[in-house]
Amino acid sequence: MELKELLDMAPEELTEKEKKLRKELFDCRFQHASGRAENPARIKQIRRDIARVKTVFRAKQVPGKG
Repeated sequence: MELKELLDMAPEELTEKEKKLRKELFDCRFQHASGRAENPARIKQIRRDIARVKTVFRAKQVPGKG
């Protein structure tokens, strides 16, 4: 996920994106625990994407930023 994409999103879209990523993270963790994970490294990528979304969301909330 590119930072440019996130910066162009509205706060509502960022919230929705975070929800989707959290669901995907849950699914990946579940698959990993049951031994069916195709790409265990994807968990790390999703966690970083969630952090990016939260950072951009917070920057848009602070007055004078974003």
